[in-house]
Amino acid sequence: MKSHKTLYIGIAPRSYLKARTIAIARGERPLPDEPKHWVSSVEALGRILSAKNMLLLEMIRNSKPDSLAELASLSGRKSSNLSRTLKEMEKIGVIEFEKLSKIKKAPRVVYDRFEIKGNLSA
Repeated sequence: MKSHKTLYIGIAPRSYLKARTIAIARGERPLPDEPKHWVSSVEALGRILSAKNMLLLEMIRNSKPDSLAELASLSGRKSSNLSRTLKEMEKIGVIEFEKLSKIKKAPRVVYDRFEIKGNLSA
C-alpha cells in the first residue's frame, strides 16, 4: 500500500497571520499540528486550486516536464501566466521546483492530497 503525503494548508484572516508571524519571530513555536502554509481567504485558495490548475497539477505529475517551456507547450498556456500560477502554487507548498541545471528548473508535485484548516478569529 502506497503511503500518501499530505499538505496541510491554513486559512485565516490577515490579522491572525500577522500576529502568528510576529509570535514566531519572537521565538514562539508553532503548534505541531498547525499548517506550514497559509492563505488569507477561501477565495485566494480557490484561485490557486481552481479546476484548471488542478488539471495542471495532474499534467505535471503525469508528464514530469523538464522545464517551464515544456509545460507551457503541453498545457497550451502562456509561459508568463504559467510562471505566475506556479509561483503561487510554490508559495503554499503545492509544488516545488527541481533544479536541473544552472538555468533550468522543473516543476514537481510534492503531495498526493491536501487538507485545509481554518481559523475564524484573529
